[in-house]
Amino acid sequence: MERRLAAIIAADVVGYSRLMGNDEAGTFERLKAFRKDLVQPKITERGGRIVKLMGDGFLAVFPSVVDAVQCAVDIQQEITAWEPDIPDDRRITLRIGINLGDIIREGSDIYGDGVNVAARLEGFAEAGGICLSGTVYGEVKNKLDLAFADLGEQTFKNIVEPVRVYRITLDPGTVASETVGSSDRSAPALELPDKPSVAVLPFTNMSRDPEQEYFSDGITEDIITELSRFSGLFVIARNSSFAYKGQSVDIKQVAHDLGVRYVLEGSVRRSGNQLRITAQLLDRDSGGHVWGEKYDRELEDIFALQDEITRNVVGSIAPQVELAEMERSRELSGANLSAYELALKAQALTYDAVRVADPHILDQAMSLADAALKLDPRNTHALWTKGMDYFYQHIFRWGDDPDAALTSAIETADRLLRIDPSNAKSYIIRAWAHQYGRDYDAAIADHRRALELNPNLAMNLFAMAWSEAGAGLATEAREHAQLALRLSPRDTDIWLGEGYATLELASFIEGDFAEAMKWGRLAIQMHARMPARLALMIAGNAYLGDLEAAKSHVEALKTFAPDFLSGVLSGKIEVCKMPEHNALLVEGLRRAGL
Repeated sequence: MERRLAAIIAADVVGYSRLMGNDEAGTFERLKAFRKDLVQPKITERGGRIVKLMGDGFLAVFPSVVDAVQCAVDIQQEITAWEPDIPDDRRITLRIGINLGDIIREGSDIYGDGVNVAARLEGFAEAGGICLSGTVYGEVKNKLDLAFADLGEQTFKNIVEPVRVYRITLDPGTVASETVGSSDRSAPALELPDKPSVAVLPFTNMSRDPEQEYFSDGITEDIITELSRFSGLFVIARNSSFAYKGQSVDIKQVAHDLGVRYVLEGSVRRSGNQLRITAQLLDRDSGGHVWGEKYDRELEDIFALQDEITRNVVGSIAPQVELAEMERSRELSGANLSAYELALKAQALTYDAVRVADPHILDQAMSLADAALKLDPRNTHALWTKGMDYFYQHIFRWGDDPDAALTSAIETADRLLRIDPSNAKSYIIRAWAHQYGRDYDAAIADHRRALELNPNLAMNLFAMAWSEAGAGLATEAREHAQLALRLSPRDTDIWLGEGYATLELASFIEGDFAEAMKWGRLAIQMHARMPARLALMIAGNAYLGDLEAAKSHVEALKTFAPDFLSGVLSGKIEVCKMPEHNALLVEGLRRAGL
């Protein structure tokens, strides 16, 4: 028995059972030729060797991780040309996973966690795609001219530690989820909107105290929110802007990646009660300054200062926009500075809690929001955060009574609306609660009101599109999901996956299962622990005849929501409003053997 470090490729054929069912003899001969004429020469050329063949796939090892990745890319890029005249539904298509790890060699076979992780990555990859572990990415990111998408940490069956996963972006049109700073120079620029467009980068915390990070982030988010109220502007969503946080970036490249004409950047320095904010607006075409200013103020002036920055930005890039459009809500939310700071901290903790799925962090956020509301019962930042927290308690099933949390979310949203009827986010909270209470009509009505108040609020468009798809409004859902993806093309939160999931559901209820699976793979790559997405993948793959893929999604779903599928099959859980759409899902699950 020999133990050593190696790069491992695990690959298998997508829909192998379906291909064999359609033409067993022909598929067998084509697969043999495929291995002999394309796979084996490419592996040998890059210094690797095939360890074993597994019916519909293969396992290969390489001494060089760079060669392993390049070999996988070569195979995926040449596979289409290898069978140019074969229809798409009969074409041999691979999923590939690559890991760098310790292997145990015994005879001609290999074992170990390094092999297991490669196999899990292969199962996680989309059809025609390549997924890498974080160790592989670290070795090749600066050595190969490829674009990578960071899919975050993923938990795999029988793998003890979460695995950081990256996808190689082989399609130059796939810019929605690229990693910031990727080397994909061939990706085309997003088209500029037909109205002035701006992205606000996270303001840099120049204070010596890193604990003040929440303050500079909060100021940035407030400026984005105020700019977003203008219907005459196209404003990139907060989550896509914050993808660049802490990075040294090229402003022209940022504008190219996000598809905007202008970029606003700045810094915040806080010392005691003194505040210095710098802000500058840059033009993507010239790279020059459109406007810049430095502000030295007392901390108590922060609300008026945020409004002043917003007015200057709008006046510089869109003079035709009436400043009167901007709703004046500062006197409602900023009466107490200490409450404002507590609310910003609560908001930051809420984002952290959802990102790492930690109920204890959410409890801390709720406590800080409560403390802010004791100081200022009309603080809209704190109420918005508290409403979000109740909603997340419900969907993640946290706390003593997650079902009652839905009622609390509606009550908090109603309270916020009484204080500030112009606050679009309050309608979003209430819409979420209505949707999860199965009242699709009320949810869509609230989303539409939020859209009227803030046409640039991507999180509203993402959630609205999902509600519309669930209600059977596939065309409207697709339109709003695509707009949301354009407003937030690099979303770092759950919303990018929500957009993909909407397109998955919209295609599914229309009976286009291949299209649904395409979007569904992207959705679960962004956030795999969402039961409805996986249920749709199970049913869709079953309709397409890929029972092996359906089975893998069943196993994944049972690890975190073991009762979901039985709830759907029994009618206790309904993913869609329309009975015929739920019946379509149930029939797909039964075809998968459930």
